[in-house]
Amino acid sequence: MPKLKTKSAVKKRFSVTGTGKIRANVACKRHGLRKRPQQMKRQARGTFILTDADTIIVKKFMPYA
Repeated sequence: MPKLKTKSAVKKRFSVTGTGKIRANVACKRHGLRKRPQQMKRQARGTFILTDADTIIVKKFMPYA
């Protein structure tokens, strides 16, 4: 059997924690930050853990995660 390939887009956007959860970057931080509220910019720092429903979808594209 051939090996399964991981989707390139998923490789770039998500990482797996030690317990198997999926970590992702927060959206809306690339441009137009001048018009975004300061509170939104503070809360969008760093990364966040995906919900269980979204984790199931992303893990389909990461066969060895």
